[in-house]
Amino acid sequence: MSRKLYPDARAALEGVLHDGMLIHSGGFGLCGIPGLLIEAIRDSGVKNLTCVSNNAGVDDAGLGLLLKTRQIRKMIASYVGENAEFARQYLAGELEIEFNPQGTLAERIRAGGAGIPAFFTRTGVGTAVAEGKPTQEFDGVTYVMERGIMADLAIVHAWKADPEGNLVFRKTARNFNPMMATAARMTVVEVEEMVGQGELDPDHIHTPGIYVKRMIVVPPGTAKRIEQRTTRKRAEPAVPAGAGTDPLPTR
Repeated sequence: MSRKLYPDARAALEGVLHDGMLIHSGGFGLCGIPGLLIEAIRDSGVKNLTCVSNNAGVDDAGLGLLLKTRQIRKMIASYVGENAEFARQYLAGELEIEFNPQGTLAERIRAGGAGIPAFFTRTGVGTAVAEGKPTQEFDGVTYVMERGIMADLAIVHAWKADPEGNLVFRKTARNFNPMMATAARMTVVEVEEMVGQGELDPDHIHTPGIYVKRMIVVPPGTAKRIEQRTTRKRAEPAVPAGAGTDPLPTR
């Protein structure tokens, strides 16, 4: 058994969690979120957390669970439109928020993992996003400085992993998860399928195992929530010319 593999989310987070820590939480909406690890954080009772995520889940799933229990003190995010409790706490002055444009947030996380303390971007110049931040002119254009983000803990959801923690993400779940896995002092991963050593094609690995410290396997049958289901009506099949009419009489 891999030294990185733990029996469940509670065990994987044992000795890691503490009040006031900064946590990267992967996913986009409800796609690719580390749901089991979020539930374990909720059950641990840690508080005064700063959570970095593209969004804050919904009221009864994802980081919405930690908002409900008032364990999050501050959110660093780019979109929060699906969470009524988030809006309520923010408007009541109970939750601190640091909004970032989505691309800026992604780059802040990537920069943290790459050891880059700060970078300049044109995005947000002249808006509330740039208030209180240093600006500098390059080639006649004004840029705002943004800080890289290095977390105490990154919780990540992956599709496949091998015993060394090499990770593969699937489709839209390959969003904030890979960069967050590199930008924390401790990265804990929940994985849908654990494969044997050497079974992953090296060219298909998105996150090298050197970044991963602990893993759990998602139990079979664990539900995957869909935030918004959008479908379109199937087109009626074309009817061949003459179909459905009585055949001509024959002799």
